[in-house]
Amino acid sequence: MGIDKVWDQLEPETRQWLIDNPGSKILPRAVVAAITKATGVEFDQDRHGETLLSPADCDFIRTAANLDDARRSESSSPRS
Repeated sequence: MGIDKVWDQLEPETRQWLIDNPGSKILPRAVVAAITKATGVEFDQDRHGETLLSPADCDFIRTAANLDDARRSESSSPRS
């Protein structure tokens, strides 16, 4: 199952970590645990407990990060 399918179920802190690290192709154990706790979905893990993201997951996270950046820029720019 992809990140896009569980995004709305993630805790804000987990979503923020993903947005802050859009270039990560491997999720650390703590992030995988947070996703599993919030969604009940278990992603495949390597022997170190890390999860490799698919290209589609990476694209989704980069898009979310770009949208977040645009929202922040819009909210911080002075209004005319």
